[in-house]
Amino acid sequence: MKFLYLLLLIPSFVFAQHDQQLEKGLRNVISGFRGDVGIYVRNLKTGHYAEINADSVFPTASIVKIPILIGVFDKIEKGELQYHQPLVYRDSAKYGGSGIMQYFKDSSDTELSVLLALMMSYSDNTASLWNQALAGGGERINQLMEQYGMQVTRVNSRTAGRQEIWKIYGWGMTTPREMATLMLKIRNGEIISKSASERMYRLMTHPYYDEGAISAIPPYVQAAHKSGAVDESRSEVVYVNAPHGEYVFYIGTKNIADQSWTDDNEASALIRKVSKYLWEYFEKKKA
Repeated sequence: MKFLYLLLLIPSFVFAQHDQQLEKGLRNVISGFRGDVGIYVRNLKTGHYAEINADSVFPTASIVKIPILIGVFDKIEKGELQYHQPLVYRDSAKYGGSGIMQYFKDSSDTELSVLLALMMSYSDNTASLWNQALAGGGERINQLMEQYGMQVTRVNSRTAGRQEIWKIYGWGMTTPREMATLMLKIRNGEIISKSASERMYRLMTHPYYDEGAISAIPPYVQAAHKSGAVDESRSEVVYVNAPHGEYVFYIGTKNIADQSWTDDNEASALIRKVSKYLWEYFEKKKA
């Protein structure tokens, strides 16, 4: 009886079980896609998981902002930065692409919390590169990734010794399994500290770009999320606080044939289909 009692105290996600039915369904969803796809999904209540090319390397694009976020919070935890630390924007930091900080007026007053919010909510590139520098650069962030067991997940851009791999994968690189695991570790309070993990998680629950994977999840269900997109790759990582059991998934694509930037882009549509399938698989059959 004592053994049974102790067994009941162990979280169910410890008992990992390969869900072949789920994996078969996912393979049907991605069938015919013109490009490479990688998926890792785990239900934290049941321990069931599915994987498709889960250890293949994919470009992160803006998903690299999660490792950058961790790098900044490591500095905050050490007292080398403060969450509300005042900063002054200089237009020499301007970088194009997504985000609004590039339109700030030179010498504008701001603070670190604004940079972090812009990075995670609006995927602001200018704020993100500034955060990367404040975190100690790509080298320091990569050391943290290794510390937390990530063997592939790395920052490449503006990082010494990674120029050649940057030409292949761009700003950053990861695998479906590693990025889903990193998100899970944040949710479980295992990155930096419990309070730091909670703040990082909260920052990821307010995305401006909500027409991808999370558009397939009801708006009243909280989800932490980050997406990344470049011409040849579209990817997302999502942690869903679902009513019948939380689940985390990463879907990565690369070498995609459709490199358009319209709502019906083939990779973007696939991400929504996968998210919809997972929601219905884990939730609708429980209704």
